[in-house]
Amino acid sequence: MSESRIMIKPKPLSAMNIAMIIFGSFLYAGAVNIFLQPLQLFAGGIPGLSQMLRTLFFANTGNIDIAGIINFLFNIPLFILAYRQMNRKVLIGTLISVLTQTVIFTLVKIPSAPLLQDTLACIMIAGMIGGFGCGVILSNGGTGGGLDLLGVFMTKNSNWLTVGRLSIIFNAVLYALCAVFFDAATALYSILFIAFFSFAIDRFHYQNIEIELMIFTHHPELADVILKKYVRGVTEWSGRGAYTNQETHVFVTVVAKSEVERVKKDILAIDPKAFIIVHDHTSVTGGYQKRLDI
Repeated sequence: MSESRIMIKPKPLSAMNIAMIIFGSFLYAGAVNIFLQPLQLFAGGIPGLSQMLRTLFFANTGNIDIAGIINFLFNIPLFILAYRQMNRKVLIGTLISVLTQTVIFTLVKIPSAPLLQDTLACIMIAGMIGGFGCGVILSNGGTGGGLDLLGVFMTKNSNWLTVGRLSIIFNAVLYALCAVFFDAATALYSILFIAFFSFAIDRFHYQNIEIELMIFTHHPELADVILKKYVRGVTEWSGRGAYTNQETHVFVTVVAKSEVERVKKDILAIDPKAFIIVHDHTSVTGGYQKRLDI
């Protein structure tokens, strides 16, 4: 069953989604301000550009970090570009995230000295916490704004440019400017932050992770649950238990990591004796549909 043309209507934002988007935004912005900024390093994307402009032109602004306000101002035209191509859930989630980031970036005081003497430890902590925070935002129906918004617009109007390519090009230019205006060490350490940050996002953005489920059962109606409730393709095999010598149904499907527990719960509600094998780190080519905004 091909899913390439199946469009699933996104669920509306719940109170829990909103709370988690705020929490993830707090983690991301807080990690950058508390662990990265004391090192005089720069986050990637629009926040990184905002920090660079702040450092070059608005260094003495008292207790208020104007980088958060600059980041917010950059996001206004990006919202205008992208809003027609974003569903309402993602638009609201992104707005909540950007507003929360603006408050944290602006009001959370940057420590005068790094919290840890080990520079690499500070970079790793900032990247992992920040990436986890952005993974939480994405998994609950929002985005962090910035390049995510620009990527929505650009990918709709270009067959070559993807969000990933846009991020690579933008950050390459940003860190080249870091090396020019500051020094090579600043650029290299900032790149290291992005590496940890990207790794953490990939690990915690559950809708972006594919999981293969292999289900052994005597209840053929289980396939209908996966097909109709989750709208996921199912391949069925006929099997025979070597010990019991009984006929059994073998179903194979691929779902997002965020769906796994719900699918297992529905399967076991129908067949408590179902045998389920979960294969992580699955690579899928073909009609599988990523539903990043559900």
